[in-house]
This record gives sequence, structure tokens and C-alpha cells, in this order.
Amino acid sequence: MASRLEEDLCCPVCQEVFREPVLLSCSHSFCKDCLKRWWREKPTPDCPVCKRRSSKVDPPCNLVLKNLCESFLQERDQRSSEALCSLHSEKLKLFCLDHQQPVCVVCRDSEKHSNHRFRPIDEAARQHKKELQETLEPLKKKLESLEEVKVEFDQTAEHIKVQARHTERY
Repeated sequence: MASRLEEDLCCPVCQEVFREPVLLSCSHSFCKDCLKRWWREKPTPDCPVCKRRSSKVDPPCNLVLKNLCESFLQERDQRSSEALCSLHSEKLKLFCLDHQQPVCVVCRDSEKHSNHRFRPIDEAARQHKKELQETLEPLKKKLESLEEVKVEFDQTAEHIKVQARHTERY
């Protein structure tokens, strides 16, 4: 489970720790590539979070956030390479497919995991990440289409208000 800090250091578009974060005038930050991709698909350069129009086509680098993310990733990589089994104080190098949990080599050979299937932990992590991304993709598309519908509804509501004001005058 991601820590609160990791959640705060994630781009709202890709849900990953920021890469080359840029800062919009509305104070929201995004990965530079995510924002460029987002803007390519939209008619106007709006903020993906608050929809406020950006005053800058090439937003500045958020240097403080960039440095924080780099430090966080270095520490996280060090911690993950040192993850130890709480039972045996051995490195967690395997993933038990039957229990869906990381295990050490001592756990693998224990009675609790006899006849279980295992994968190297980094292989299992890649597979889980891929599955999550595949699940997330249709949700992103659905969100995008719902946002488009909302824009249409907002435009229709505004049109109705204008028509109502026009009708009241006559």
C-alpha cells in the first residue's frame, strides 16, 4: 500500500511519482510528458484537475517537487532492496502466488508454503503493476467520456439560461 507521502508525490494523470514535474498557474503539478499528452488530446490547455485554462504553453519546472521526488525514489529503492521477512529476517526475494504475499527462501521451504507456486518478487511486482494498469485504462477512458458529457451538459445548461433570460425580456 502506498504511503501518504508517495500519494502526495504522484502525478494526478499517470498516478506515478512525478517525472520532470511542471507547475501550472493554478498551482497544480504534473509530469511534463503527461501534461503535454493531455493537452494534445484537448482543444485548450486546461488543467487536468481543476479545468482552469493555463496561461503558459510551456509551464516551468517545479524544482522543489522534482528534488523531493528524486530523494523519495532513492530512499524507497534502498528500503525495498532491504525488505526483510518479519519471521526470519531474510530478504524477501520471492512472491507466493497462492497466498499473494512476499516471502523469503526460508518461508518458501516451510510447511506453511509446501506445494505452493512462487515467482521472483520483481517479476510478480511487474505483473501486478501491468494488471493494475490494464484495469485502470478503461476507467480513465470512462472518466474522459464522462468529462466530455459534463462539458456538453454545462454548455446545454448555459444555453438554457441564456434562452430563459432572452425569453424574460420579451
